[in-house]
Amino acid sequence: MRHLQILTVLADQPPGPLSSQTVSNPGTRVEPQATDLFHWQGHALVVGAGGIGQALADGLAQRAAGLQVHTAGPKRGTWRLDLGDDASLESFAALALERFQPLRLVICTAGLLHEGSLQPEKRLLQVNRDNLRRSFELNAFGPLLLAKALEPALPRHLPLHFASLSARVGSITDNKLGGWYAYRAAKAAQNQLLRTLAIEWRRRLPLACVTALHPGTTATGLSEPFRSSVPPSGLFSPQRAAHQLLEVLATRSAEQSGNFVAWDGQPIPW
Repeated sequence: MRHLQILTVLADQPPGPLSSQTVSNPGTRVEPQATDLFHWQGHALVVGAGGIGQALADGLAQRAAGLQVHTAGPKRGTWRLDLGDDASLESFAALALERFQPLRLVICTAGLLHEGSLQPEKRLLQVNRDNLRRSFELNAFGPLLLAKALEPALPRHLPLHFASLSARVGSITDNKLGGWYAYRAAKAAQNQLLRTLAIEWRRRLPLACVTALHPGTTATGLSEPFRSSVPPSGLFSPQRAAHQLLEVLATRSAEQSGNFVAWDGQPIPW
């Protein structure tokens, strides 16, 4: 069933070609655009140290020898970071400037589908203002506010990735079943915010690639209550999902910034 595809993203045509050598100051030396992040030098940050987040950090540590990998989250991770707390974001921004230079790769895996009274709605009568707010706070606002906090630490003249996990259920085109109001709407909002970020960074961080990623249905706590009918072949382990996502990022560059792609590199419609 389509609504069981919990952690997926939308896809769209790229916003347009952008030369990897474009900079505002023609006298500044620019590192040639590398298509393989596994050969980059610098720092990488994975926000959200859950199943996929930890698997991504482990995969980067194994495959990207030139990147020092950091993890962050409100409870788990190398560093403490609460995406719903402005003071936490401000403190982390200062930390990134001091410790993560140059910051070449950021992957946000934080997401909220169910917690306590917050559960996917099956009908309109179950919609609740507080739950709508909670879902938007993390799923929509979180990745964008993370980008805002980290922007000063991102290099202008080196290729970099900013990626976030979104959800297929946020696709307006793909919505055939209804329900899940808060999660669908929050993920659709995240997609629009990331798309807008990619357009702005074309001018300000011309070598940045912003990507919304679909990891496929993955065996994590987020999907656990909703995957009983998913066949074993359609359920990825966190390690497999992480490997596939890193493979996708390794082939992408600034020319594809602003796209929404699946774990196999295929676009998913709005």
